[in-house]
Amino acid sequence: MSALLLYLALGACAGVLAGLLGIGGGLVLVGALAWLLPMQGVPAEAAMHAALASSLASIVLTAASSARAHHRRGSVLWPTVAWMVPGVLLGGWVGSRFAIALDDGVLRWCVAGYCFLIAAQMLRSKRKAGSDAAVAPRGPAYTLAGAGIGIVSAIVGIGGGSLTVPLLVWRGVAPVRAVGTSSACGIFIGLGAALGYAVQAPAGALPLSGAVGYVYLPAALGVAVASVLAAPYGTRLAHALSGPALQRVFAGFLLLVGAAFAYSAL
Repeated sequence: MSALLLYLALGACAGVLAGLLGIGGGLVLVGALAWLLPMQGVPAEAAMHAALASSLASIVLTAASSARAHHRRGSVLWPTVAWMVPGVLLGGWVGSRFAIALDDGVLRWCVAGYCFLIAAQMLRSKRKAGSDAAVAPRGPAYTLAGAGIGIVSAIVGIGGGSLTVPLLVWRGVAPVRAVGTSSACGIFIGLGAALGYAVQAPAGALPLSGAVGYVYLPAALGVAVASVLAAPYGTRLAHALSGPALQRVFAGFLLLVGAAFAYSAL
């Protein structure tokens, strides 16, 4: 029961972050699950793979809830999503295959490095105003960009918002629409990557009931249930807050998460 409550609390946190910033929920989940899953019987050498896989599986529903809330407010650019979906699906599958071949320590360094990179980006960048018009970037270049985003997302266990949002804002999309569009893309990143971790894992990867490949379903579903309920609240905040101070606070939190991963990899 205590584990279920922790999964629900993690899901609520990830859901709010997904709706509010379009980033960060996955990184929080991976860090927490990498610490929690060994207590549930996951072998230490498989903890990172299971944390990444379970986080990505939960992101499917988290992103869907966030995207639905943003869609109701007209913040999802579906033509852009349609161009990016083939790339993010393929990238998620390829990235999970690559991650499965890496050992636990290397994956920890990958996530730590990504935490540091995103924290630095949040601390030094000033968010552009974007366009007030519903600019919907499209074309094959976004399919290729989606593939790269999917690969990176599968390796570090995220929904891709920290890559998709800056790309779209740079291309003239208003920030709140970039977040909504990123949430929709995150559904397909999670699908491609989670399926990859489930199907491409070695036999008996997790010797636990409720495990499919590296995806530990009790954790993924527990997190997802709470995140689906919490994501709309983050979306409301995204439409009500400017967010610079919140971004700085979250950047500091990511530095702590990255430092914890780096320390655990030593």
